[in-house]
Amino acid sequence: MENTVIKVGGMSCQGCVKNITGVLSALAGVSSAEVSLEAAEARVAFDAQTVTRAALVEAIEDAGFDAE
Repeated sequence: MENTVIKVGGMSCQGCVKNITGVLSALAGVSSAEVSLEAAEARVAFDAQTVTRAALVEAIEDAGFDAE
């Protein structure tokens, strides 16, 4: 299991947090996703054999947010 922190831009409320958490949690290989509005980041635990960090970033961007 790997852990990563992804900076997330464009979040303005807890609804955004819930949206991103749901998008990340729905990905195969993600075991946990904690999104912080205050820190503007997502902390994700994932199986690198199943999903890549790039795919996590892409999922956040596809949801309409900036990610790096």
